[in-house]
Amino acid sequence: MKGTRPLDNAEIRKVSEAFEGTFAIRNRNLFMLGVSVGARISELLALKVGDVWQNNKPVKDLLFDRSIVKGGEVSRAVPVNVDGREAIEALIAWHSELFGDVDPNRPLFTSRKGKGRKAMSRIAAHDVLKPAFEAAGLNGKLGTHSLRKSYAQRLYEQTNDIYAVQEMLGHKSVVTTQRYLGVNYAGVREASEAMSIHAESNVSTKTLSSVNDAADGELLIELLRRGYDVARLLEKEESEQPLQPPDKETSSRFV
Repeated sequence: MKGTRPLDNAEIRKVSEAFEGTFAIRNRNLFMLGVSVGARISELLALKVGDVWQNNKPVKDLLFDRSIVKGGEVSRAVPVNVDGREAIEALIAWHSELFGDVDPNRPLFTSRKGKGRKAMSRIAAHDVLKPAFEAAGLNGKLGTHSLRKSYAQRLYEQTNDIYAVQEMLGHKSVVTTQRYLGVNYAGVREASEAMSIHAESNVSTKTLSSVNDAADGELLIELLRRGYDVARLLEKEESEQPLQPPDKETSSRFV
């Protein structure tokens, strides 16, 4: 969903605890696997049991084959962290209890209908995630794509390597990846609280002078991260003339 925002770790924990109902295990672990590997919702729903469960254990590297990747782009392998592996283990236990076996050819995220032969639809995925976001008390624009954006944002904050994020997401262009990486919501929330007139006096805030004191390289990285055309900004800055102080006659009119 265009314009959806990412979730931070605290929000992810809240959502993971908010699923209820008969298919809560499936729905919770669709969410947890999504935020752990950064797949598109269509890629997650195309997974088979055998894609994630091999040699009686969860895979540590999940392969998204070209046949299920959007636009037929190249296949890619993504590391599966402990959250993702725990999600897979829970799903396999759920399959065993519900169907009595672990069929490698069965859709990992089965539909409520079809006795395990059909995968759930994208609409169904949206419909099970939306109430969990609401029950967790989250606001802002959230949807199935928030899972992928949450992975991208957190991976970038851990690695500071936009090209690694590009490869894990399967983007053809790093420009597309840049659009995924918004501001750090946790950091913005903290700064916003610090701006409040009710904030404690000892809360530190960033001022204009502290930004001006930052190294040029840091500023360029931040501008690139937020999608600015840095070359154009620099060209504009060089072409502008410095402001001249007002003459005495002009100044006297405002005294």
